[in-house]
Amino acid sequence: MAHFDASRMLSFDLETTSADPMEARIVTSALVSIDGAQTDMLEMLADPGIEIPEEAARIHGITTEKARAEGQPHDEVLAETVRRIKKAWEEGFALVVYNAPFDLTVLRQLTGSFTVTGPVYDPYTVDNIKDRYRKGRRTLTDVSKHYGVTLDNAHEATSDAIAAARIAWKQVNKVYPDLKAMSTDELMEFQAVGYYDNQENRRKYFESRGRDGSSVNTSWPMQD
Repeated sequence: MAHFDASRMLSFDLETTSADPMEARIVTSALVSIDGAQTDMLEMLADPGIEIPEEAARIHGITTEKARAEGQPHDEVLAETVRRIKKAWEEGFALVVYNAPFDLTVLRQLTGSFTVTGPVYDPYTVDNIKDRYRKGRRTLTDVSKHYGVTLDNAHEATSDAIAAARIAWKQVNKVYPDLKAMSTDELMEFQAVGYYDNQENRRKYFESRGRDGSSVNTSWPMQD
């Protein structure tokens, strides 16, 4: 029975044109492969083929001009990202993604066919399930500080991917060792059920205050 191995991870992060995964196109894609002591990093800059909104450029620092001048064709970056993720799953790696329903939904809506065929570990979702009542924000910056993890440059895709991998390692090896006893299937179910429960509570909270909760996503690791 396979268990999550925090020494064999492919940590993945996207910076995009939009905060809506159903509209976003890739600006940068980072894939950090960790196999024991060996670490390989790849970051690809894409020309998304559309204007990068100023709001998005302020977050990740990449302008339309820079992406057009230096970026690879968008579909090539997309295809290589998916190829490396699928290859990692085939080789027994777990995919680490901070807030998986965003990044993986982006891949699915861009390809029209992306599916999850291996284990996913989402440090954001695990943190929300395990420490549900902790006060404060749960951005990658905030959660990195909580776990004592260095985040060198927030919203730079490779830095974000490395920080997510470090948080995953700490969660499994130091903070929540019960996660190590789970098979990968059990860990996937744990995250999916916990995410659903937390999001359902969020939806009910909105509705109890007269706000529309219908847009709250309850599906993990990708949005329906």
